Amino acid sequence: MEPLTYLDRNENQYGPAPECLKALTDPVWAELFEYSRDYTRNVKSRLSERLAVDLGVDEKNIILGYGAEDLLKQAIHCYLHKGEKIMIPSHSWWYYKKIAAEVDGIQVEYPIVEGDHAFTYDLDGMLRIYREELPQIVLISSPNNPTGNRLSPGQLRLILQAMNQTIVILDEAYTLFHCNDNGYLRELVTEFPNLVILRTFSKYYALAGLRIGYALIGENHARFSLFSAHYLGFNRVSERVAIAALDAGDYYRDMCRKMLEDSEMLFAELNHFPGFTAYRTYANFILVRIPQKIKTGLKTYLKTHGMIVKFMEEEDLNSHIRITIGTQEQNRRLLNLIREFLLAE
Repeated sequence: MEPLTYLDRNENQYGPAPECLKALTDPVWAELFEYSRDYTRNVKSRLSERLAVDLGVDEKNIILGYGAEDLLKQAIHCYLHKGEKIMIPSHSWWYYKKIAAEVDGIQVEYPIVEGDHAFTYDLDGMLRIYREELPQIVLISSPNNPTGNRLSPGQLRLILQAMNQTIVILDEAYTLFHCNDNGYLRELVTEFPNLVILRTFSKYYALAGLRIGYALIGENHARFSLFSAHYLGFNRVSERVAIAALDAGDYYRDMCRKMLEDSEMLFAELNHFPGFTAYRTYANFILVRIPQKIKTGLKTYLKTHGMIVKFMEEEDLNSHIRITIGTQEQNRRLLNLIREFLLAE
């Protein structure tokens, strides 16, 4: 069996910028045995200080965490209680579907619907369910995993205005692949004080192994800020690497350009395969419906040739694969393997 290439967990196969590796291999010795003393400058950390400058917000509106997953978990545990409701997308990351159970909350799904080679949020259905259920929290993923769709700025603002009395958690783990303009973040957390926006260094910045995420919070989240406080500071080496990533804009823009080109290429090529339907995506993955009859055989064939993609097993997405957009070489190799399998059928 060939060495495995993992295109199943939305990890960025290009890897981090060289500046990140330099920061990781050349840390300041004291960062390993001394706690942070950033508080003496009235800031929580160097990374939150840097993000505040870059995003044009007050540092108090930024919370660091052990990846966006950690911050999502903290927010739910902070705000959702037994018997209270949380709205989540119908097709979404599996953890969304489990998180309410951790605090004995009630999960309410709202619709993401399939269109012509694209999934979309059903805004009318979403607002109708919101008015009927009156949830404590609404969770929105944009772009959404695994369907790849997103809310436009206008759609997002419409939703937030209708839900301005409710805690809304906006998961933007994948947004940098299609939107590098962060100017709207300050406007949103200023206009909507109940909003929490989640970001991560795992996807775009290819630092999944370091587990670094952050949240931008509106003014009504003093409770969440206290709930998540780290009085001894954060991982100082991880912060150094994250700041190096923020400084390496040219590397990531070039990487993103290649991934966007391959996203279009994969969309076109996969839709030419008989029985395949690829969907438009705004993330670093692409969802594809395949003939159910080839599912087991294709999975075995790809694994035998060292290629792992995500074969979906969800109730409504069980004839689908989700492919992480890898390097250009990996993407073309995957297409060739699928083509070879279909020709041998």
